[in-house]
Amino acid sequence: MKKILLVTAFLITSGIFLTIQAQPDRIPVKENKALRQFTKKGEKIFSRVARKGLIRMEQVALKNSVDGVAIVAFIPGELTESWVSAMKVVGKMCTDKSNLFAIASSKAAEMAANLTDSGSGIRKPLTGELGWKGGMIRKVKEGYIVAAFSGGPSEIDLQISKEGLDTLVKYY
Repeated sequence: MKKILLVTAFLITSGIFLTIQAQPDRIPVKENKALRQFTKKGEKIFSRVARKGLIRMEQVALKNSVDGVAIVAFIPGELTESWVSAMKVVGKMCTDKSNLFAIASSKAAEMAANLTDSGSGIRKPLTGELGWKGGMIRKVKEGYIVAAFSGGPSEIDLQISKEGLDTLVKYY
């Protein structure tokens, strides 16, 4: 009986020790309150006007008889560490051969990584990026605004994205 208790105690103690060792080191980070308020302001603006950008993109797509997917996003600050986004399907999300949401997302992800328009050619596309034109990004005081569309030829996608981006940027 003593052996069972001793083995059980050893297993419990070992389990607790290993659990504690597996925890990542927690270094307290001092939050910059001024920066956070600045970020919150940009996110609040975005949440209030994102739909307007998407509606404008939809209008331009319909005017050009293009079905596809529109994405807008706000990246707070100077580096892409987070973002808030919104998406709208205009007509259809997929064709027989293409997932338009995936393509628009790839354009947006490329811009988030480069902080330049999609398909800019400033570097070779990374795995997951297509390197296709059709998305635009602009610096605003609080961070960056991204607009991407996929569904038509690159020139039309770019025109649609520009209209959505211009709609959003005027609120910053």
